[in-house]
Amino acid sequence: MSRACTGLTHYNESDSFAGMTKRMQVLLEDAEYRRLQRIARRRHMTLAEWVRQALRAASREEADGDPGKKLSVVREAATHGYPIGDIDQVLEEIEAGSSRDLPE
Repeated sequence: MSRACTGLTHYNESDSFAGMTKRMQVLLEDAEYRRLQRIARRRHMTLAEWVRQALRAASREEADGDPGKKLSVVREAATHGYPIGDIDQVLEEIEAGSSRDLPE
C-alpha cells in the first residue's frame, strides 16, 4: 500500500470518481456509523465505497418506469379476451400454429 494519496480519502479508495460532481451528506448516529464502518472494513473497502455499492444495489431493486403507465397497460390488457384452457392443450396449439406455413 505504498500508493500515495492523491485527493482520495483513503489509499485504497477508487479514483474512478475523479469526475464526480455531486456529493451527498448522510447524518448518522455514532453507533450506527461505527456499525456501518465495521461492515465496510469486513468487506475490505471504505465506508464511502460500501455506501455507493449499497445504493446501487437498492436502486436496481426498484421497479423501472412509471407505475401508473404499467397499471394502465395491465388494465387495457384485461379488457381483451385471451384463449384459455389446459396448459398442455394451449402449448400444443401454439406449437401446431408455429409449424404452419405463414403467408408472405
